[in-house]
Amino acid sequence: MAAKKTTTAKKTKRSTPRWTKSPPALVEAFAAALPDDPRVERRAMFGYPAAFANGQLFTGLHQDDCMVRLGDTEREKLLALPGAKPFAPMPGRVMREYAVVPPALHADRRALRRWMEKALAYACSLPPKQR
Repeated sequence: MAAKKTTTAKKTKRSTPRWTKSPPALVEAFAAALPDDPRVERRAMFGYPAAFANGQLFTGLHQDDCMVRLGDTEREKLLALPGAKPFAPMPGRVMREYAVVPPALHADRRALRRWMEKALAYACSLPPKQR
């Protein structure tokens, strides 16, 4: 009788992403541009400043990026701007409705706020999300 060979699958340990803190100037720009609206709830997400409405994330920071959640039409307009890109917190992990605001707009509080207001409007059009 031959001995049965058993194979053991090696468990690969998933490495935790090494994210860097957002620059203080970007954190300040984010806070200053965030719409002053009672529906906005500021929270941290993965240690980064973020904003929610109806329980839906609509904008936040991730490392050197400011991302916004937009409907298809507005997202296409944003992605047409130089420096804008789909938001992917990890390589190959694009978040479908999110886009990164071009870095050139970080210092333009009015432009940054306009994109955040569009993101807020989109989040408010979605069904409320329970926490």
